[in-house]
Amino acid sequence: MGIKDQFKDKSEQWQQQAKQKAQEGREQAQRGRRGEQDSERMRDEESERMRREEQERLDPDYDM
Repeated sequence: MGIKDQFKDKSEQWQQQAKQKAQEGREQAQRGRRGEQDSERMRDEESERMRREEQERLDPDYDM
């Protein structure tokens, strides 16, 4: 195997590694966005629950 072939093989290896790292980065970014959406949804649910509890506490009981 000549030096030219060795450089070609090495170049192909680096290109493949770069593609794999780019794919991993895209997947990680997607997971991060999903995590942010889940966190936001949980905060919204918690805020709604607290609002309802406060409203129930402040509303007078009309069932007399």
